[in-house]
Amino acid sequence: MKRVLFFAFAMVASVSIAADSNEQASKQENVAQRPQSAKYESSAWPAFFAFSQIPHSADVVGLRLTIPYSTSQENITGIDLGFWGRCLYMEGIQINILRNDVVDQASGFQFGIYNSIGHGEMLGIQAGLWNEALCLRGIQAGLVNVTGEAQGFQIGLINRAETLYGYQVGLINVIRSAEIPFFPLINIGF
Repeated sequence: MKRVLFFAFAMVASVSIAADSNEQASKQENVAQRPQSAKYESSAWPAFFAFSQIPHSADVVGLRLTIPYSTSQENITGIDLGFWGRCLYMEGIQINILRNDVVDQASGFQFGIYNSIGHGEMLGIQAGLWNEALCLRGIQAGLVNVTGEAQGFQIGLINRAETLYGYQVGLINVIRSAEIPFFPLINIGF
């Protein structure tokens, strides 16, 4: 019985080793046959320099420096520094002086003059002169804070939310779905 189990184990091991070596050989052939182009699938370095639209990459992991702006990278995980940065998804810290623009979803921290989350959700902190998000789970701190649905805290000169479960502190505070939609200094939504 022990011999039968030993031979069965040896057969399974040899078949899996052969399958792995065939798979690795086919991957190497595909890489060799792939044409070289200026477009990259993902960044290979922890520091990624983006000059306007060049180079085009789907993902950046690490540090992206945007000089003067960059909109070609879709997913940013890490730190985004520069003047104007735009991406589809952001996880990490986005510090662009003029504008931070995330089309779909961001989690982390945005700091700049204008911060926006276009169609998705912000999980974290937005700090700047103008902050806007379709959905906010966290904190907005700036002169003007605008959100659709929010759970958290808004502090600024003007705060506006469609629905809010949290607090607004500022000169003008508007929660459109609340029983009292406008209240100066402090407004509470629940």
